Amino acid sequence: MKFGRLLGFACAAALSAALASQAVAEDKVVKIGAIFPMTGGAASTGIHAKYALEVAQDIINNAHPELGDLPLARNAGLAGLGGAKVEVVFADNQGSPATGQNQALRLITENKVVALTGAYQSGITLTASSIAEKYGIPFLNGESVAANLTERGFKWFFRTTPVATDFAKIYSDFLVDMKAQGAKTDSIALVHDNTEYGTSVAATITDVFKAKGTKIALDIAYVSNATDVQSQVLQLKEKSPDVVIMISYASDAILFAKTMQAQDYKPPLMIADDAGYSDPSFIKTVGMISQGVFNRSSWSVGPPGSPTAVIAELYKKKSGDEMDDTAAREMQGFFVLVDAIDRAGSTEPAKIQAALRATDLKPSQLMMGYNGVKFDDKGQNILASGVIIQLQDGENYVAVWPKASAEKAPILPYKGW
Repeated sequence: MKFGRLLGFACAAALSAALASQAVAEDKVVKIGAIFPMTGGAASTGIHAKYALEVAQDIINNAHPELGDLPLARNAGLAGLGGAKVEVVFADNQGSPATGQNQALRLITENKVVALTGAYQSGITLTASSIAEKYGIPFLNGESVAANLTERGFKWFFRTTPVATDFAKIYSDFLVDMKAQGAKTDSIALVHDNTEYGTSVAATITDVFKAKGTKIALDIAYVSNATDVQSQVLQLKEKSPDVVIMISYASDAILFAKTMQAQDYKPPLMIADDAGYSDPSFIKTVGMISQGVFNRSSWSVGPPGSPTAVIAELYKKKSGDEMDDTAAREMQGFFVLVDAIDRAGSTEPAKIQAALRATDLKPSQLMMGYNGVKFDDKGQNILASGVIIQLQDGENYVAVWPKASAEKAPILPYKGW
C-alpha cells in the first residue's frame, strides 16, 4: 500500500514535471532581430517588410495547414523547440549604415536576439552583418543584391535572394529576345544612385554585359534621395539610348517618373532593377505614368487557393497593399532562417549556423519562384532565380519573360502615360 502510494506520487510528480516542461517549452520565445528602414526615403519598403514578417510570425506561431508543404506552417510554434513561439524584434535603421550597425549591436547585446535579418539597402546590410559576424550571430538576408556581400569570407552571413549577377544575366538574355522580336537594343544607359546598392549593381551589369559583347553606352550616377533629377533626365533625352536600366530606391524612382513626364521623355524600353519600382508607394504615386516599365521579380501570387495566394491574402489584410517582390523575398528569407532554428532544435548560434549550412529546400517548400534554397560556402543561395515582369493595365505587374513563365506577352515600346 505504501509502495503503491509512493509509486502514485512518483507518477504524479513525473506527469507534473512533464506538463511543466511542456508549458515552459510552449511559453518559450525565440527572439529574432529585424533591421529595416522604418523612416527616411525607403520607409515605405521598411514598413511593408515589417508587415511581411508579422504575417510570417503568425504563420509560424499558429497552425496553417492550408499552406501545404511550407515548413513551419502545419504546427503552432517550433516543433523542434517544443512549440516555442517566434518574436520579431524590429529596429529602424533610418536609411543609415551607421544606424543599422548600431541597431544590430543593440539587438544582439541588449535584446539578446538569436539571429538577425534585414536590412534592405545593401550598404546597411553590409555594416549590420559585420556586427553579427563579430559576435557570432547568424544573419539571414532575403533581399539585398550587392554581389560583394557574400565575398567577404563571412561565416555567419547567408542570403536567399538572387544577386546582381543573376539579374544582369537575365537582363542580357531578355534584351536578346526583345531584339529578336524587333526592338532596338544597341545603346544601353544605366541610371543609378551612389549607394552601395546602386554602384555595385551598375558595375555588375556593366561587367556581365561586357562579357557578352555588349557595351554600356551611358552611365549616369546621382546622389541618393535626390531633390532634383532634371539634369539626369535631360542627359538621357539628349543621348536617346535604346534601353534605360534604372537602379533606384522608391523616393528617387518616383522623382524620375515625374521628371520624365514633365520633360516629355520616354525611353523606347525601360527596365527597373526592382527596389523602388516594386515599392507600393511607387505604384500608387506614379504607376499610371510608368506604364510598360519592365522589372525583375521572383514572386508570383499563383492561382486562387494556392499557398502563395493564401499568403498574399494574409499580407494584403495586414498591410492594405498587394504583396510585392521585395516584401516576398524578405518573408521567404525569414522562413528559411526560422526553419533552420527549428531544425537545429536549439537557439545556440553555432547550431543555427550549422542548420543553415545544411539547408536544402525544394521549390514546393518555398513561397518564391526559386529552384530551391541551398547555400554555397559563401552563404549564397545557389538555387535562386527570377523572371521579368511588366507594369501593364494600370497598377499591376504581370510576368512576361521567359515565355514559359509568362502570364502575358511583353508590350513595346514603353508607354509611360
